[in-house]
Amino acid sequence: QVQLVESGGGLVQAGGSLRLSCAASGRTFVTYAMGWFRQAPGKEREFVAAVSWDAFTTNHADSVTGRFTISRGTAKNTVYLQMNSLKPEDTAVYYCAAKTGVVSTTRNEYVYWGQGTQVTVSS
Repeated sequence: QVQLVESGGGLVQAGGSLRLSCAASGRTFVTYAMGWFRQAPGKEREFVAAVSWDAFTTNHADSVTGRFTISRGTAKNTVYLQMNSLKPEDTAVYYCAAKTGVVSTTRNEYVYWGQGTQVTVSS
């Protein structure tokens, strides 16, 4: 069983930065692809970024490319999302997710989810 716990969310002004962390447990975690999704009130959960198990492949949503960067710290079973130049429209609950196999942008392919961490960007 894979357990995921997010941290690092908070309140920040537009143009500021935050770094989200996802701590994972489970002996097979090292071979899992990891992703970040977000969900704003009244909207569907959407893809943000993903990274392969070996960190060779990354994928970022068009809305965050150039501002957000996903990375993996395999030694500590931790995945990060560095968020720069934050905008009010980035306000959402951010979720860490895991899946077997290759990276994916599809929400339903991820089988393990964290509890979420709130990110609020003020103007």
